[in-house]
Amino acid sequence: MDQKTVLITGCSSGIGLSLAVHIANDEKKRFMVYATMRNLSKGEALVEAAGRTLGKTLEIKQMDVCDENSIKACVDSIPERRIDILISNAGVGLIGPIECQSIEEMKAVMDTNFFGMVRLLKEILPDMKKRKSGHIVVISSVMGIQGILFNDIYAASKFAVEGFCESLAVQALRFNLNITLIEPGPVVTEFERKVFEEGLKTDLSKADKVTADMFTNIYLKNYKQIFDTFGQTAEDIAEHTFKIITVESPPFRHQTNSLYTPMTTLKYADPNGDLPIDIFYKMVFEHDKVFNASLNFLKLLRWRSRKSFTLDKPKA
Repeated sequence: MDQKTVLITGCSSGIGLSLAVHIANDEKKRFMVYATMRNLSKGEALVEAAGRTLGKTLEIKQMDVCDENSIKACVDSIPERRIDILISNAGVGLIGPIECQSIEEMKAVMDTNFFGMVRLLKEILPDMKKRKSGHIVVISSVMGIQGILFNDIYAASKFAVEGFCESLAVQALRFNLNITLIEPGPVVTEFERKVFEEGLKTDLSKADKVTADMFTNIYLKNYKQIFDTFGQTAEDIAEHTFKIITVESPPFRHQTNSLYTPMTTLKYADPNGDLPIDIFYKMVFEHDKVFNASLNFLKLLRWRSRKSFTLDKPKA
């Protein structure tokens, strides 16, 4: 069986690093992984984690998804420019009141999370169409389905990703291509730690007192507990993604966290969209004790989310 070429972005740490190592360690050696990152000087962790796979089933390459020339140079360096599986993972985060964020900061999030993916596809999709084979996997988020308090811009970038891919998926079928959106909930990584630390430094002077209080004493205060309750590891996401790329008929969407799924399901329960907003509002502002008790209860059930999952479609 010929090896499939896998190109992954954002591999210096977190989900990208785990994805690269997990796929490169496939016992059947079905994949040749090209793990990319913007700054190669930050590749030490990946080199160490790659171990014996480095130079065999894993190679590290430079790529900046915000630079079309960098993307082209990387793709051109791959034998025959053949990429069988593209995993678009590179991303940045931003939390806080929008009054306290600059338009430039917002543009940077969109440029990496959304336009970074678009640049990749502009370079890689035409070759996949010619071959009429390929799998595009995008690491999205449950926040591409449902917005979360003080994640306005990050959620907007993931909503854009989801809308783009949902539109493209119809065209992709014509060329025998698969598109899959991987939708994690909270994931405990260096990425999330940095986002939280930057959130702590937010200058709230431009926000009104109520908003500043909401961000500091509700959002940031509950941040750690939510991650302790719902948080998965980068390796969890890598395991889910590996199963997605090895099944015969991969799904268009796959949520990795069964504990979080009931919260995203609320969006589809009410066509008006009022239900999830009303429930989240009441949980945060009117029933905060119940909310905290629920988090503690769910923490006891975390073992359920670690059970092996199935890709079977739900019964009607």
